[in-house]
Amino acid sequence: MCGIVGAVAERDVSAILLEGLRRLEYRGYDSSGLVVVDRHDCLQRHRAVGKVAALANAQSAQPVAGSLGIAHTRWATHGAPTQANAHPHMAVDDIAIVHNGIIENYQALRTKLTDAGYRFSSQTDTEAVVNAIHAQTQSQPDLLDALRTVIDELEGAYALGVISRHEPGRLIAARRGSPLVIGVGIGEHFIASDVAALLPVTREFIDLEEGDIADITRTSVTIYNAAGEPVERPVRTTELSADAAERGQYRHFMAKEIHEQPRAIAQTLEDRVTDRQVLPAALGPAATAVLEKAQRIQIVACGTSFHAGLVARYWFEAIAGLPCDVEVASEFRYRRHAVSANTLFVTLSQSGETADTLAALREAKGMGYLASLAICNVPESSLVRESDLVMMTRAGPEIGVASTKAFTTQLTALLLSVIAAARFHGLPNSDEARLVNALRELPGQIDQVLRLESQIEALAEQFIDKHHSLFLGRGPQYPIAMEGALKLKEISYIHAEAYPAGELKHGPLALVDAEMPVVAVAPNDDLVEKLQSNLQEVRARGGRLFVFADEACAPAPEPDCQVITLPPVDDVLAPILYTIPLQLLAYHVAVLKGTDVDQPRNLAKSVTVE
Repeated sequence: MCGIVGAVAERDVSAILLEGLRRLEYRGYDSSGLVVVDRHDCLQRHRAVGKVAALANAQSAQPVAGSLGIAHTRWATHGAPTQANAHPHMAVDDIAIVHNGIIENYQALRTKLTDAGYRFSSQTDTEAVVNAIHAQTQSQPDLLDALRTVIDELEGAYALGVISRHEPGRLIAARRGSPLVIGVGIGEHFIASDVAALLPVTREFIDLEEGDIADITRTSVTIYNAAGEPVERPVRTTELSADAAERGQYRHFMAKEIHEQPRAIAQTLEDRVTDRQVLPAALGPAATAVLEKAQRIQIVACGTSFHAGLVARYWFEAIAGLPCDVEVASEFRYRRHAVSANTLFVTLSQSGETADTLAALREAKGMGYLASLAICNVPESSLVRESDLVMMTRAGPEIGVASTKAFTTQLTALLLSVIAAARFHGLPNSDEARLVNALRELPGQIDQVLRLESQIEALAEQFIDKHHSLFLGRGPQYPIAMEGALKLKEISYIHAEAYPAGELKHGPLALVDAEMPVVAVAPNDDLVEKLQSNLQEVRARGGRLFVFADEACAPAPEPDCQVITLPPVDDVLAPILYTIPLQLLAYHVAVLKGTDVDQPRNLAKSVTVE
């Protein structure tokens, strides 16, 4: 959830740390801080509550400089967002630490250290770790040795950056359960939670593996695995450019990412389809053997990715004839399972580091699943590295907390996976060719929907004084209604819930009145007539309808029923297309309400804690 940056160089690194935090602010923006070892070998620290701009102001007012430093932007877990709880944390002005993750046994550590004479100034689990390291240096002066001893005591997840004023040219990093990369420079090295933080200074990266500890200086990187053995980790060159995480002409990242969806979906399809078929090899060299044998699908995901999984359940069962179960990862982890033979385990995650999803994958490995398939946007992520099959979404960096292009590219990748599996389970060649052709047309159809933005913006004006909203859909459009409701509540703070339209009369209809906007998605599918009957139930109770409908079956506009028509689309692909207007609606409502669109309160982009 939090963002880490660190650097060791000949030059002053304070500007590098600040810019890295700006680029990681999507990971946490409750508070931030940096610490450097100055030319007198003293630790100099700034911390500030709020966004990184507050920290930058503190640095401008009283600059600190040094060639070794670490920095952090926080999403609060232990303790409120206060300056005292902000990272970096220090022990006796000797050692400083930044931490992402949760240390589960921190209370026991605090008690032990308090008894040893240490005093705590924060409520965080992290301060227990830095004090423990300092205590260990009293008998093991070498910082690396001390950290090794301490992490053997830690229970939970962490990514750590540690520096000491007594070793001013040395940066120690460690990871277990939270991502961390090393940036490779010329005469300088860096660490970060995400490569995006370091793109202005390097494009060469080393991914730390689970349990790794790295001993980093200006001229060297030495990595030890969980067993304490020296290991070589490959250096990779990222394809991302330094401006990949810039807003460009757009007011918000979310707007930019909504408009990037035609290109992102086209990239997801590239090299994976011919004129008539999906190439199973796009999922990996073992894909054909796995897909031939698969008899059932288990999908595990969180948040928006969970909604993508719910859509995919309809596809797997209707197109491939494979029974499909979908479960929230945080629930999957904590119950007993009856695993059917030859079940393919599918995980969905934008970052590939979502803690609950990653833990579910690791647990599944010992439960008898046929194989694992990851649908993910980050090729170097833990989820990708630990899965048997992989379908990358190719969405590019997504900075806005409310997911947009990551969701539609997940749906696209899922549909490719469904079609690839369906070939081995009775899908006629003609049907596969039709679906592939429809997928190739989808980017152009999304472009058409994006041209409706001005109409949707006008519609949004009718939501700004509302406190509640209902979203309705049927069949595979029900998860899309769920996603639309999630987007509205995430960024506008309007309470929104989604229901299958046929469930209205079983309770939600009691909420309907003129002050309750009801949003419906109505593609021209087999359920459209049923949906239209449900909409009449709303109108009969004085409700206000906002309907996104296929032009062939759109209801007539009335004062109590406003309609925006969408272009025709293949039934199977309708969930992807009908997502776009709901994203635009949420975005423009949030803009009109003046909320922080890209960084909504209490949320963070990459959820790397339970």
